[in-house]
Amino acid sequence: MESVYIHIPFCQNICSYCDFCKVLMHGPWVTKYLNALVNEIKDKYHDELIKTIYIGGGTPSALSEKDLKYLFDIIGKLKLADQVEFTFECNVNDLTENLLKLLSNYPVNRLSIGVQSFNSKKLAFMERNHTFKDVSEKLALVRQYHFNNINLDLIYGIPGETIKDLKKDLRLFLKLKPEHISTYSLIVEDNTKIGIACVNPISEDLDRQMYDTICRKLATKKYLHYEVSNFAKKGYAAKHNLNYWHNLEYYGFGVGAHGYTFGVRYENTRSLTDYFQGKYVLKEEMLSKATIMENELLLGLRKSEGINLKAFFDKFELNMQEVFPIKPLLKSKDLIYKNGNIFINPERLYIMNEILIKMI
Repeated sequence: MESVYIHIPFCQNICSYCDFCKVLMHGPWVTKYLNALVNEIKDKYHDELIKTIYIGGGTPSALSEKDLKYLFDIIGKLKLADQVEFTFECNVNDLTENLLKLLSNYPVNRLSIGVQSFNSKKLAFMERNHTFKDVSEKLALVRQYHFNNINLDLIYGIPGETIKDLKKDLRLFLKLKPEHISTYSLIVEDNTKIGIACVNPISEDLDRQMYDTICRKLATKKYLHYEVSNFAKKGYAAKHNLNYWHNLEYYGFGVGAHGYTFGVRYENTRSLTDYFQGKYVLKEEMLSKATIMENELLLGLRKSEGINLKAFFDKFELNMQEVFPIKPLLKSKDLIYKNGNIFINPERLYIMNEILIKMI
């Protein structure tokens, strides 16, 4: 395991669409949570050298300075590589000089900022509150502290949103010149505010038009579309997330976290009460070779470069085309073979799930 994900579930505000494991900030719980996190890491971590670490949530930046220092003391128990990629998730409103000073004292070198949109109607729907001016000023401050690997999240497909609205959002995102942009089509999940309110998602046709609009626009600005939902300037693809898509093992610590270690995929409890009591893992599954190969396919074909056939053979001692029905999909041009790699036809990435179902 060369990667670690740590989940911080606390938020100052619960967004209407969020289905992640989260709770409203409650000071006394934070210390109890971090104490439990220490114990989970002691219980699971086997002293490997860690090359990527991602602190997500929830809202990690919502923690107090005292609690953040405690969190980084905990992370200090991990062996971090000299060139570690260390990502920390932030909300726009939390990006203060004090926070940036604190982060710059630790090996954090990549910030992922939940902007989502600059459209006031979309932001009201998502129950978020910032303007383009706010974000622009905060990013200027971030750059002053020499954070030069920035991801911005963009959410699209909000009910009532038009292609024109999306194009304006894209123009404003690009004005900020982030190194990386992650894009997400809104999914109405059951246990969210919008799910409980029975909000209807946009049509599939409009969703497809929006996806194509994003891909075309970002390509003109030399963002590499290296994974279905992710775009990066050259050299700035997220190493941590690529480890997931390469189907490599990793640690997941914290409530609601998922991990993959020693051939076992596990999901942690979403209950703070259980987590405080040391009952970390909700369920786990020892994977068969067949399941690992399926995961290799499902995850690897999310990448624009796809899966290298020699690497697949070296890993499993089987030819990929003997395991999965590749030839008919090459014939139909759902898949493309080039330079030893099999990948999904870029024109058909939007229907990736349909293609994967044909293969599995």
